[in-house]
Amino acid sequence: MAQGGGRRRGRGARGARARPGGGHGHVHRLLHHAGRAGDRLRLLARHARHGVRRHGGNSLSGPGVPFIAGDAMRLPFADEVFDAVTISVALRNVHDTSQALREMLRVTKPGGRLVILEFSHVTFGPFDLVYREYLMRLLPQVAKVFGSNDDSYEYLAESIRDWPDQPTLARTIQEAGWERVAWRNLTMGIVAMHRGFKPA
Repeated sequence: MAQGGGRRRGRGARGARARPGGGHGHVHRLLHHAGRAGDRLRLLARHARHGVRRHGGNSLSGPGVPFIAGDAMRLPFADEVFDAVTISVALRNVHDTSQALREMLRVTKPGGRLVILEFSHVTFGPFDLVYREYLMRLLPQVAKVFGSNDDSYEYLAESIRDWPDQPTLARTIQEAGWERVAWRNLTMGIVAMHRGFKPA
């Protein structure tokens, strides 16, 4: 699985050009490429904050993009209603990753696509050491200097550190029922984009 995914990750989202740190515009572009031509895609923004929604929406809002708050492990949708599902830098915050992946499979139509954008593991050894030192030590200190909630930054660092690497996540996706699972590394693996398809 790791070898196959490594060879195919360049085709992870049918040519979509996603960049970490580029806001959420990449999610819209990713969805544009995720389905077949003519498919009507709907975006599920699972990580939209309730407070932001109460104050009139956020940068993801727009025509035809409804926001529905719900449990990622019990999605409030019928079976096989979406052409594509996606989650961006939020899957690692779900209590049961496998259950969330099974739920996304349940609400996806046969042949539909899954796209996951998530922090991952650096693939270049020398940079990995520098990155981990920054992530685990410097990031919380920077948060303190700027008066941010350093506890949340510590959680961010720890959740990234403890998140499975690219091949392990690919196996988890496959075990949840998705097929043709592959990934594409972005920025030397700091972020990875995984994709899979629901069996037709």
